[in-house]
Amino acid sequence: MAKILIDGGKPLSGTIKVSGAKNAALPIIAGVILSTKPVKLTNVPALNDVTTISKVLEALGVKVARTSNNCYEFDASGKISEEAPYELVKTMRASFFVMGPLLARLKKARVPLPGGCAIGVRPVNIHLKGFEELGAKVSIESGCAVAIADRLIGTKIHLDFPSVGATENLIMAATLAEGETVIENAAQEPEIVDLAEFLNALGAKIKGAGGPSIIVEGVKELGGGTYSIMPDRIEAGTFAVLGAMAGGPIRVENCNPNHLLALTAKLREMGASIECGNDYIIAGSEGRLKASEVKTLPYPGFPTDMQAQLMTAMCLAEGTSSVTETIFENRFMHVSELSRMGANINIHERTAVIHGVKALEGAPVAATDLRAGAAMVLAGLVAQGHTEISQIYHIDRGYEDLVGRINRLGANITRIEG
Repeated sequence: MAKILIDGGKPLSGTIKVSGAKNAALPIIAGVILSTKPVKLTNVPALNDVTTISKVLEALGVKVARTSNNCYEFDASGKISEEAPYELVKTMRASFFVMGPLLARLKKARVPLPGGCAIGVRPVNIHLKGFEELGAKVSIESGCAVAIADRLIGTKIHLDFPSVGATENLIMAATLAEGETVIENAAQEPEIVDLAEFLNALGAKIKGAGGPSIIVEGVKELGGGTYSIMPDRIEAGTFAVLGAMAGGPIRVENCNPNHLLALTAKLREMGASIECGNDYIIAGSEGRLKASEVKTLPYPGFPTDMQAQLMTAMCLAEGTSSVTETIFENRFMHVSELSRMGANINIHERTAVIHGVKALEGAPVAATDLRAGAAMVLAGLVAQGHTEISQIYHIDRGYEDLVGRINRLGANITRIEG
C-alpha cells in the first residue's frame, strides 16, 4: 500500500502550477458520448479518476487515445452500448455522468448506482427526476438506474437542490432533446460553465450557465472539436491555504482567482497575505493566523471541497474557530486524524469547533477521503516531526503528482509504493 512520508516544519516558498480541473474534466469526458465526431481534450489532469472515466467510455464503445500526459482524443462514432459496467462505475461516483449523454443519444441508458468517497449519501434522485421530466421512464433494477424514452422533449425542470452533478447530467440530456429545456435552481459552479462552453464549442445551444437558470435549446447533433479543461480551483485553493499556513510566499499559477473569492476573503480575514492577478494567487503570512468562522454553501459560497484544508489551518490559528458543514453530513472524518496530530477539535452535530494550538505533531494518519487526504498533507507539512499518510489512493483521485510539485517548494516529502 502506497504511503506519503513527510518531515514537517520546513520553510516553504516558490511557485506551483495548477493542473486541469478534475471536477470539470469528468463530466466533459462523459459528454463526448453526445458527439459522433472526433473530440480532442487538452489540459486534462493525469488522475486515477480520469483513467477510470476513460475506461468507462471504452467499455461503452468509445475509442480513447491518450496522446500525451494531459491530452486525450475520443471517437464515439461507432456503436455505443447503453449499459455502463458495474466494476468501473462502483469505484467512482462521477461515472454516473454517462447516463445523461447515453439517454440523449440512444434514448436508453442502464447505469449502476454510483460509489466514490464515503462523505455522504449524495442520492441520484434529483438526476432521475429530471430525466423523467424530459420524458424518460425511469426505474431501479438490480442496483442499476434504467431510463428509456421514445424521445426526449424539452421542458422546465426545477431542482429541489442545486446539485452540481444533476445540473450537469440534465444539461447533457437536454442537449439533444427536442425543443427548449429550462433548468431552474441550477448549480452555479465554474465547472458547469466549463461543461456548457465545451458543449457549445461542439454545436450545442446552452445559455445561462453559471447562473440559477440555464436554457438549453436542443440540437439534432453535435460536431467535433478541441477544448482545453479549466484549471482546478480546489487544487489552487489547497495550495493557497498551504502558503498561508507555511508562511510562504507561495505563488499559485494557472488558476482563476475569481473562482476562489470566498476562500481568499476568509484567508485575508485570518491574517494571511493574499495577492491576486489575472491567473495567479500569491499566498503567505507573517506569524500566526487568527481564528475565524466558516459555513460551507453551494457556489459562490465557501466550497465544501475546501473545508478540510481550511480547518487544518484553523488548528494552528490563535483563538477558537468553527466550521459548519451544510452540504455533506459525513464530512468531518479528518477530525479524528487531525486530533492524532495534536489538534483540539470538538464536533457538535454539523459544526466543528477548533481551539487553536501552537503546533501540530507528526503522526501516522490516514487519508479518509480525497479532501481529507489533502488536509493531512498540509498538516504534515507544518507539523513538527515525521508524518506517515496511508490510504493515499484517495489523494491520487484529485491531485496530479502532488508530492513532486510540493517538493519543489522546499518540503521534505516522499512517496513510497507498498
